[in-house]
Amino acid sequence: MEKGGIALDMRVGLFQQQTLKLAMTQELSQAIALLQYSTQELTSFLESKAEENPLVTIETESFASIDRKTKAKKKTRESDAKYWIEQIGEEKLCLEEYLFSQIHPNYLNNQETLLFHQIVRNIDENGYLRASVQEIARACKQTEEKTQEIIQLIQSLEPAGVGARNLQECLLLQLQRVTTYPRGSLQIVKDCFIPFAEKKWKGISREYRFSMKELQEIFDFVQTLNPRPGDIFAQEKPNYIVPDVIVECTDEQLMVRLIDDHVPKIQFNNEYYNEMKQLKNKKVNQFLQDKYQETQWIMKGIQQRKETILKVMTKIAEKQYECVRKGFSHLKPMTMKEIADELEIHESTVSRTVKAKFVQLPFGTVEMREFFSSSLHTVNSVDVSAKEAKSIIQLMVQGEDKKKPFSDREIEERLEKEFQILLSRRTVAKYREQLNIPSSSKRKRF
Repeated sequence: MEKGGIALDMRVGLFQQQTLKLAMTQELSQAIALLQYSTQELTSFLESKAEENPLVTIETESFASIDRKTKAKKKTRESDAKYWIEQIGEEKLCLEEYLFSQIHPNYLNNQETLLFHQIVRNIDENGYLRASVQEIARACKQTEEKTQEIIQLIQSLEPAGVGARNLQECLLLQLQRVTTYPRGSLQIVKDCFIPFAEKKWKGISREYRFSMKELQEIFDFVQTLNPRPGDIFAQEKPNYIVPDVIVECTDEQLMVRLIDDHVPKIQFNNEYYNEMKQLKNKKVNQFLQDKYQETQWIMKGIQQRKETILKVMTKIAEKQYECVRKGFSHLKPMTMKEIADELEIHESTVSRTVKAKFVQLPFGTVEMREFFSSSLHTVNSVDVSAKEAKSIIQLMVQGEDKKKPFSDREIEERLEKEFQILLSRRTVAKYREQLNIPSSSKRKRF
């Protein structure tokens, strides 16, 4: 049969074809998952497996002993008068209680008190009211006028600016309580907040008859106000990073070692296995076989995870010798593919290995992913990393004349002339934004 000059084979039948295909086995999937887990995720995974699989036991004695000591120490301190100052310091402030404590007990009736608490519960961690007057009034079955009245009451309390609906209102609430501020501050923030914040001052200067120097003084004063009045009541606990690897420097050598003390140790429950095996029950034996295989996969996967992390970090330290010893100002361009090729593993394996893993170095604890940076073009063909270029841009901006800050084009030209680094203006702008550096127009001072 021919169609449009092309012969088509329409025969139907069974044919054999040999293809090469990688099957994602359960064991491979398990190994991949274990490798990319952070320490916390791995601990949670092992604890859940210990609950599901009776053949998996994890050693938690070290953790339990730490908990007991901590509890005992806390109990001793609570009963010891010498630690009364620490106990005061640990007391957490609650915004709702703090605001309500400023109101006279007989000032609000029952309905107004309910409305007061409803409004405060809609104030976020920064101190801003995130619900509309209509929503709050509807929820409390109150009039919008009464709701607005209680909102204004809350806005009159400490800290100044609390209960504002946006940044402009927050700053205005604070300005209204200040006795001394540059002439026109209240008017400027009230009437032209957005262009003022974006430093579009020429139009403001003409319309309101302020000199650029006066606008700069207002801007500097507004910068001293608190944009997040609820910050002091935040209940967030500090995050502590536990490194997965330590790199120690001795003379001319680097020593890389894995830290797994904080990961529960997994063991095979041989006693339970033998006990159940003696029952000689077909279903029990099948269950034991499945759980035995799963346990072996987990133990093997954890061992492979340890070996891969150690192997990858050792190779990173070897290639980034100066950076490891002296800091990221000495970082060389390096990609994950380079590490993968030298270790003869896949690039995705390196990516999973460094994901959410931290290494303790002589100058601090950093994420393993920080060591990877692409190479930039230079005039003299010397390799320079993107991190190094960002560091130079940051230093350049810090040392600039704020009355005449460098434009992105000027930074581009200086990078080429003084540091032989070739970057486009667009890339300079991208790096500047990543460093949270405003544009030259917003950095300018008058």
